[in-house]
Amino acid sequence: MNQDKMHLINKIFNNETIRTVWDKEQEKYYVSVIDIVGVLSESDNPRKYWSVLKTRLKKEGSEVATICSQLKLKSSDGKYYNTDVVDIEGMFRIIESIPSKNAEPIKQWLAKLGSERIDETFNPSITVERAFDTYRAKGYSEDLIIKRIKVIQDRKKLTDIWNEHGVYTDKEYAILTNEIYKEWSGMTTKEYKSFKGLRKESLRDNMSDVEIALADLGEIATREIAKKKNPKGLNENINIARRGGKVASNARKDLESELGESVVTNTNALNYQYVDDKDKIDYK
Repeated sequence: MNQDKMHLINKIFNNETIRTVWDKEQEKYYVSVIDIVGVLSESDNPRKYWSVLKTRLKKEGSEVATICSQLKLKSSDGKYYNTDVVDIEGMFRIIESIPSKNAEPIKQWLAKLGSERIDETFNPSITVERAFDTYRAKGYSEDLIIKRIKVIQDRKKLTDIWNEHGVYTDKEYAILTNEIYKEWSGMTTKEYKSFKGLRKESLRDNMSDVEIALADLGEIATREIAKKKNPKGLNENINIARRGGKVASNARKDLESELGESVVTNTNALNYQYVDDKDKIDYK
């Protein structure tokens, strides 16, 4: 399945030309503000329209005008020019700032999403049902979906243990997860995703049964060792994470010795295949 553009952006803008670029380091899509403005405002001069809108927003004290970055994006003449871009959150904030009939369907969609999230707060089962529906829509089997939900439950058990032992933030969770993965797979989660040709997709959703089993073993071992050794703070938990990952590493080596081949693969569940962005990430 070729995904040289993000499907969500295509859907929102009815397949109009919206330049996007993927930043591997930040793992984010950036979107051309001028292209967004051009589609929604139908202005003959979207660059001028954006300049006027940005000036007005600054005077009003809006943060929207300050969330833009400058990247060099390819223009219609084949050359690269500095262009205002925003991430996906910024894209929606730009949309909300444009007084245009073309923006109304998107604003209504955002309002609907907000309403759904409030409904989920009162009835969390809606979240689970929506997750099942989303996985089905993406082509996952019922067996794979059930396994994925279980992984989410097990992951929560691990983060709860980390929380009990002085690790509280998502950034710290990511550091510890990387230590587990590096120990058994030889890669950080970001490197592993790149190896499988993924971007925003979940790494776990695109692992083989064996890879999932090893990832599970590494995290379960880390959780159980932490219960016994009672580490405190990030540094002590890093040591425990490495020990948990080592358990999975030993299991991997034993299995590969029996099979005569690596069990870490570059395949993904739905055969994603991105075409490399031709636009350059070039911050100024």
